[in-house]
Amino acid sequence: MSIKNNLLQIKSQLPNHVTLVAVSKTKPVTDLMEAYNAGQLIFGENKIQEMTDKWQEMPKDIQWYMIGHVQSNKVKFMAEYVSLIHGVDSLKLLEEINKQAKKHDRIIDCLLQIHIAEEETKFGLDEKELDEILEILKQVQYKNIKIVGLMGMATFTDNQNQIKKEFQNLKTIFDKVSHLKTENCQLNTLSMGMSGDYKLAIECGSTMVRIGSSIFGGRN
Repeated sequence: MSIKNNLLQIKSQLPNHVTLVAVSKTKPVTDLMEAYNAGQLIFGENKIQEMTDKWQEMPKDIQWYMIGHVQSNKVKFMAEYVSLIHGVDSLKLLEEINKQAKKHDRIIDCLLQIHIAEEETKFGLDEKELDEILEILKQVQYKNIKIVGLMGMATFTDNQNQIKKEFQNLKTIFDKVSHLKTENCQLNTLSMGMSGDYKLAIECGSTMVRIGSSIFGGRN
């Protein structure tokens, strides 16, 4: 199957309220252009340098989502163009995004990453840290960021019950905080689910899925 056919098949199965992020990391621009020409405008990358190179080369109506772990000192390299930063897991990082966005007179959308997996290697906030950040956002006006939702990654396992439990846990947290509305915080997006588990994630309430290998094939 071609990239175009893969993409159209997945899109035909997604509910209208679910946003598809085509995870294009390590893939050449020719592959991304095939997806773009089939109507895909949202691409997810996990390395800022690679994303920036592709942004410079490709059409400017594409939205670039940073889906990898972000180091504060790298934010400046994408602040000019990035549409959504997925893995915000500290106040320090939020402040840096705000600072760099201001230099470009932009407001950058962010998702707060919640740690739901049993693996220690995954990044993310616990519930207490999430509450603390949301409390600070009520008091401090960061004018150049907007928190638009939460994201999380399930444990890398074949145990569907465990994955489901983790997704449901994130949905519960999301439901608890999604009523919070301030100028720079409106939680409408719940990003969870990848190629292997996105259908389960949607069942559990996901509104954004990150799909790479099912569109572009396995990674090189």
